[in-house]
Amino acid sequence: MLNKVLPLDQHGESMDIDIISKALANPLRRQILQWLKQPEQFLPVQECGGSFERGVCAGHIERLGKVAQSTMSNHLSVLQQAGLIQVEKYGQWSYFTRNEALIQQYIEHLKQTL
Repeated sequence: MLNKVLPLDQHGESMDIDIISKALANPLRRQILQWLKQPEQFLPVQECGGSFERGVCAGHIERLGKVAQSTMSNHLSVLQQAGLIQVEKYGQWSYFTRNEALIQQYIEHLKQTL
């Protein structure tokens, strides 16, 4: 039987394979991860104040997804709970980035076990 939860990584984070896999089972959530990987391909730079160093604003992700704010909020929450994305708040704005370390750990786990 495969371990469901992998041990802590170098950042002190553990990884729950089932939670991540369930989060990735939704096509919009996979699309969100693509948008966050290369936001300059999907958003004009000036929309986010000049650069994507802070990440991508929740409102911009919502517009790209063309879904209700509550629906997008739920998708972002699922990705965040799985550890696939991180959020930082700047005033009233929430900016999202990918958790590249965890994504790579998940990919490596799949390579080794499948």
